[in-house]
Amino acid sequence: MSETIETSPQALQRRFIPLTEWPKHHSWPPIGGLRHLVFYAEENGFSKVIRRAGRRVLIDEQAFFQWLDEQNGGRK
Repeated sequence: MSETIETSPQALQRRFIPLTEWPKHHSWPPIGGLRHLVFYAEENGFSKVIRRAGRRVLIDEQAFFQWLDEQNGGRK
């Protein structure tokens, strides 16, 4: 029995960036700002943006920008 798995183009573009490598891809926020967001993730809703792999903290790039839009009330 074969099973076909369909993936959307958005799912293929999803990228998890290690927190320490964020500045290589984006100039804002700086690492210190990201660490603050991660430390208070439960209070500020940032927990849906981060993934942990052992001690490594990964930032879901797509979820980060969705979270940012939510913080701005949907304004871009």
